[in-house]
Amino acid sequence: MSFEGSTLVDWHAYQQARGELGEGFVRILGYFREDGYKSVSAIEGAMRGTSAAAMVIPAHTLKGEARQFGAEPLATLAETIEGIARDSVEQQDTPDEALEHVARLRRLFEDTLTLLEREASPVVPRRPVAGGGFGRRVSR
Repeated sequence: MSFEGSTLVDWHAYQQARGELGEGFVRILGYFREDGYKSVSAIEGAMRGTSAAAMVIPAHTLKGEARQFGAEPLATLAETIEGIARDSVEQQDTPDEALEHVARLRRLFEDTLTLLEREASPVVPRRPVAGGGFGRRVSR
């Protein structure tokens, strides 16, 4: 997946976070990976168990962490799920309305994470070594 032209990440917000977090950025992105998978799994489990209350905190957490990295579509989806869950809790109802959103959540999280991690540690292209390099014959 190419991040160029992607609408999954606001690259300006991403670069701003990267600048603010400095050397801790990659470590915090790792926490986002771990926490994000936990949140997505908790939301999916809550959906299977039709527990709106169990959906609220992981959706809220995912929303905030996604916004920190400029992952606005992911944050918006998590916010939608959180809102439906909160409304369902207030109405003492099941969060059935969240099903279609929860079904899209894992894929969106993984696609977004791929872009974030790829940008955080891009592969540095190798340059040819002057003189041919190891194992190469130097033509004279």
